[in-house]
Amino acid sequence: MPKPYPEEFREDVVRVARNRGGVTVEQVAKDFGVHPMTLWEWLRRADIDDGSRPGTSSQESAELREARRRIKLLEQENEVLRRAAAYLSQAHLPGKGATRS
Repeated sequence: MPKPYPEEFREDVVRVARNRGGVTVEQVAKDFGVHPMTLWEWLRRADIDDGSRPGTSSQESAELREARRRIKLLEQENEVLRRAAAYLSQAHLPGKGATRS
């Protein structure tokens, strides 16, 4: 699902919210047409990405998602190979499919 706001827009809004002294987050959010809770979330995420707040950064989250996707794919490939090996080993057993005289 695409994100409703481009990353550059988010970064600009966060930068303005951080640098405007005496202006509330709610006012900055209103000025840019975003919900205040959305801006609070962007600020929290920016703090985590900057390392000033504990948590999993956006880059780490993306890497984890990619690693999990790759692990799932490898597990599926491994299962196919396991089943193929079991099938082929059964096909070569003596007495399978051959009639004795």
